[in-house]
Amino acid sequence: MNDRSANIFSLFASTSTLICCALPALFVALGAGASFASLLSVFPFLIVLSQYKIQISVAALAMIGLAGYTHYRTARLPCPTDPELGRACLQTRARSRYIYYFSVSLFVFASLFTYVVPKVI
Repeated sequence: MNDRSANIFSLFASTSTLICCALPALFVALGAGASFASLLSVFPFLIVLSQYKIQISVAALAMIGLAGYTHYRTARLPCPTDPELGRACLQTRARSRYIYYFSVSLFVFASLFTYVVPKVI
């Protein structure tokens, strides 16, 4: 698996964790339970997704871990010596790093609102 596809999968996995688990907790924490109830009438699949929140979180963590490992392995590989290709290689690596960090922060945010905030409130 290359670095780009691993980062895209990790971004998808962390976004699914946000949608299934963090949004319901966020709406309830903000006191917008009625808004969440109307959202469920429009998107009823959120109920089914929230029933599998632990499995979705574990799968997302595994994808993020795989993306981190792939990113670590490919970060130090040499870029082409051609100036244009070398610049494109460095830009792609930087973009990939930002996508990875964004997906990690999205996963942490979603996990906090899924597992920590409901226990505190």
